[in-house]
Amino acid sequence: MDYFTGPKLLDFKNSPPHLQFNKFVLTGYRPISTYRDCLRSLFYLHNEFGNIYTHGSVFYHLFMNHEGGAPIYDTLLSFDMFGVCLVNTLGALPIIHITLLCYPSSRRVAMLAYLLLSGYGVHRAVTAQSNVHRLQSFVWQAMFRFILFMLRLTGAGRGSPTSLRLYLTMDILALLGGLVNISRLPERFSPGRFDYWFNSHQIMHIMVILSIMYLHWGTLEDLTWLKGYHCPDE
Repeated sequence: MDYFTGPKLLDFKNSPPHLQFNKFVLTGYRPISTYRDCLRSLFYLHNEFGNIYTHGSVFYHLFMNHEGGAPIYDTLLSFDMFGVCLVNTLGALPIIHITLLCYPSSRRVAMLAYLLLSGYGVHRAVTAQSNVHRLQSFVWQAMFRFILFMLRLTGAGRGSPTSLRLYLTMDILALLGGLVNISRLPERFSPGRFDYWFNSHQIMHIMVILSIMYLHWGTLEDLTWLKGYHCPDE
């Protein structure tokens, strides 16, 4: 077997049990493989190919069919969810800092509260037993950010006027991506048609990438605004 041909792919019912998490993806499953064979799957088409190349952290999708079986899969999934939570946590810290720029005591309390909520979210995410429960793990962080956005909208919080729109777009994209993923759209309506391309998980990846881009743009707007701003009592 060379790098570009790959092994014979499996259908859903013959795939490893721990990989049978989307019954609407019917074909294209990689067989149980060594780590070298998992790496080879970077170079031939299968139903995780698109997920690998649209994911910021490729290890989960690349090695999910490793011969270590379900224990390896569960470990990879936990690390993957930890990475998602880390992005959520670190990405929000500049938002908290700038929104509460003129309220140092409240800013410190908010930072601590968000970090504690994020720690709880990590625990929920890595121990969740379904995609729905994983999505729910991020609810408290999202609600916390929404409160910050409301402070900005009412004028009580600080920050660039432009960044608020970017941050709202960020969270909307992330939410829609999560809902698409747990709804299994569009493959739910045409099982087998989206096995390789444009299935719900790939769409979620793309929407999350866009969400992170909006976070980046919003942060840049805030940092530019910060250079010329001073709190009233300074």
